[in-house]
Amino acid sequence: MTDSGRPSTARLLFASSHPGPTVTVTVLATVLAAAVGHPVWLVVLVAAAVVAGQLSIGLANDWIDADRDRAVGRSDKPVARGLIDVRTVRTAAFVTAAVAVLLSIGLGPVAAVAHLVLVAAGWAYDAGLKRTAWSVAPFVVAFGALPVVAVAAGPTGQWPATWAIATGAVFGIAIHCTNVLPDLVDDAATGVRGFPHRLGLRGAGVTAFGALVVAAFLVLGGQLAGDDPVRGVGVVLAVGGTAVVVVLAVVGVRLVVDGRASRTLFRLVIASSLVLVVELGLAGARLVG
Repeated sequence: MTDSGRPSTARLLFASSHPGPTVTVTVLATVLAAAVGHPVWLVVLVAAAVVAGQLSIGLANDWIDADRDRAVGRSDKPVARGLIDVRTVRTAAFVTAAVAVLLSIGLGPVAAVAHLVLVAAGWAYDAGLKRTAWSVAPFVVAFGALPVVAVAAGPTGQWPATWAIATGAVFGIAIHCTNVLPDLVDDAATGVRGFPHRLGLRGAGVTAFGALVVAAFLVLGGQLAGDDPVRGVGVVLAVGGTAVVVVLAVVGVRLVVDGRASRTLFRLVIASSLVLVVELGLAGARLVG
């Protein structure tokens, strides 16, 4: 906080960056990079590049949507509340994007290209795809690319297992749908009709948690029937993690059927993603294709 009691510019920028998704995606990439045995310096570099990219996407979202957020009175957006100038957020978006590009170069050619594609997908969503039926596409591309960034980092550029890429892509559907659900009314008022909006509350919710279950079973299949399947305790962890995700999905579907479009739905998907990635790290499944 500043002396006047007003939050500092740094805090306001962080609040404008969609910190929840930014932190979650960074944690996912970091755990995946560690799980494949990258040296510490490379894991740190993956984390730094991914967090810079995610910050740029989140900041771009709040900059581009500033007028929409003001129109619907978004109290959670510093720009909409007039606490920070939109030009400051725009500048920060471009600066963090440039940092993400520079850090990506150090990841090696395969991971660098994958990360640039990931960041470009996020910016494309912010810039206009969110208003179309193709709004889900950037999430499928970005989350499908995330395992490539984490696994292929380094000079050898090892490609991740196909099931890991498929899991990320399917998981992107769940992330997109649940993140949008609480904002369906506000979005409709400002002309946004993306993929989840066209499905409606229950359709998008069921699609999201159905995708989550598919992602869980892709991970389970990769661990039990991949090139280097887990054994012993790893099997227990794999099955247990999948069971937890299925239970969370059932809870989510129940909330959706009851018409509760709250941030809890998104948190359930985030919790599931962390369960799956920790499960992967502990079970010892081979992530390299």
